[in-house]
Amino acid sequence: MNSTISKHQLIRYPKRKNELLQAWDAADDYLIEVLNEHELAGKKILILNDHFGALATQFLETDLTVYTDSYLSYRSIKINTQQRVEPIMDLDLLQGTYDYVLIRAPKNLAFFSDILCRLTNHLRPESLVFTGFMVKYFTAGLYENLENFIGTINPGLALKKARVVRAKFEREKVLSSYPTRTKLDGFEHDFIHHSNLFSRDKLDIGTRFLLENMPTGNFQSILDLGCANGVLGIRAKQIFTTARLCFSDESAMAIKSARANFQTYFGDSTVDVDFYLTNCFEDGNKNDFDLVLCNPPFHQGTTIGDHIAFQMFQDAKSALKVGGTLRVVGNSHLGYQQKMKKIFGNCKIVATNKKFMILDSQKSS
Repeated sequence: MNSTISKHQLIRYPKRKNELLQAWDAADDYLIEVLNEHELAGKKILILNDHFGALATQFLETDLTVYTDSYLSYRSIKINTQQRVEPIMDLDLLQGTYDYVLIRAPKNLAFFSDILCRLTNHLRPESLVFTGFMVKYFTAGLYENLENFIGTINPGLALKKARVVRAKFEREKVLSSYPTRTKLDGFEHDFIHHSNLFSRDKLDIGTRFLLENMPTGNFQSILDLGCANGVLGIRAKQIFTTARLCFSDESAMAIKSARANFQTYFGDSTVDVDFYLTNCFEDGNKNDFDLVLCNPPFHQGTTIGDHIAFQMFQDAKSALKVGGTLRVVGNSHLGYQQKMKKIFGNCKIVATNKKFMILDSQKSS
């Protein structure tokens, strides 16, 4: 180990009371063990998708670069490395040639493919790439991507329900096909989608239902909370043409996509639009918006739960002016109306279909 930081000191950001989930797993331990089998002095190391800094904390004394697309991971890595690592959040910022690469395999194969394509331009022949994952989250196509872009793979043995796939770089440099352009029903221009964007290939059905049930009123300040590609905010700007818009997401690729798409539809003006890369809207303006639009995610990576939606609703209340409205779409079985009523003191069902509900809560004080 190249660091005195114990994995038992690590925290998950945001820190929650009575946190039951730890900030590392057996795949992190396995990757650390594998890399420590090699001589690291004078070598350039790249870590991609370190969830909470478990990997970065163990190699602080090396020539280290860390990449993540997640603001939550970014904050976790900063805290857990005691500010000694400043992760990059754009694959375009990769520089030079790396000798060793550690990757926590993402669920999203498009994102994985994008990473590997870009990585080919920063490897020398026989650079070593180690990809770790928990076996229960193995994604079909992971091995194929590694074979296609890196080289012959050695999956090795599973250890404590984790696996690390080893590969030497043997392939050619290639360019990534991302971002892509996607036609969405009801919109004139194609949308620009980066690889780690939710629902990259078509309009998400929950978002579609919300687009069919946009609110009416005199809204002059609107927040697209958890914006992804920005489609809700863009539609809102088309309806409420004089409104000031704000887009918020914890994915750097989502913010990059939303910014590009807003520019496609409304040009270069930045006077009436802001973009926040943050956790929900924890750092955003208070008492500032007439309307918040939200299609909450129900998972963070492989962790499923309603804690993200709950924080989104709390942050929406803080962000709204008195009298302002939160409009939410969610799967009917998730019971968002109870959570919204608990936070706002009121909740109204606006529309339903076989799968989704549209809900409104109004800030009364």
